Amino acid sequence: MPRVRIIHWKAPLAGPLIETVRAGGHEAVFDAVRGNEITKLIRGNPPDALVFDLNCLPSHSRELAVYLRGTKYARHIPMIFVDGEAEKVEKVRALMPDATYTTIRRVGAAIKKACAKPLRDPVRPPGMEERYKARTLAEKLGIRVGSTVALMDPPRDYATALGELPADAELFEEPEEVQAITLWFVRDPSALQMGVRGMRALATKTKLWIVWRKGTGALTDRLVREMANGADLVDYKICAVNAQWSAMAFARRKS
Repeated sequence: MPRVRIIHWKAPLAGPLIETVRAGGHEAVFDAVRGNEITKLIRGNPPDALVFDLNCLPSHSRELAVYLRGTKYARHIPMIFVDGEAEKVEKVRALMPDATYTTIRRVGAAIKKACAKPLRDPVRPPGMEERYKARTLAEKLGIRVGSTVALMDPPRDYATALGELPADAELFEEPEEVQAITLWFVRDPSALQMGVRGMRALATKTKLWIVWRKGTGALTDRLVREMANGADLVDYKICAVNAQWSAMAFARRKS
């Protein structure tokens, strides 16, 4: 009986996938842990297959899978990706075209097939740093042709910091109307604490980036994440703006 580790980022929602895998005749293992804890579990006791649910935080699953493909202990473990929005699935497939992509209804058969004939020489995709170093800052922030960007409490040199923008992209300082992307610049913990709940209301209408000044010791990525998480915001991407500023993207936590 193949031993299958389920990768799901929201434990309360993992039940249907776990039960479906078990119903397919496989041993399903799941632990409600994240990041380094998951890699430790996989390294300590490698499963026969890894099943990723792309319905929840697909970027997390994508980057974990990329990392594992770069390790000796997990590179040859069959990876099965289940469901997910077409656009998100294609981002994973572009990096790992030799993995298995299926639906929850067919996951049992997909696991059996993948375990029966594991890959001899799996594709080793480039890591996040290698993939993103060639991209412009605008691309990293999601600013595309025609994008509208709200700048909240921006520094005087924000134009220099952002660099060249795509054609027809527009920047608005302190706009009253919600724009497609919001860059909220914060300089100290008190400003973040005072404004984060107001930004939470925007997070369902805009792509929200919290941009904080680095190197002061007052704000760190950990503190920004903790304070935002406390306001029901969930981080899903981080980006270095320049030597002075870092940014983290947040979405409203789903109930």
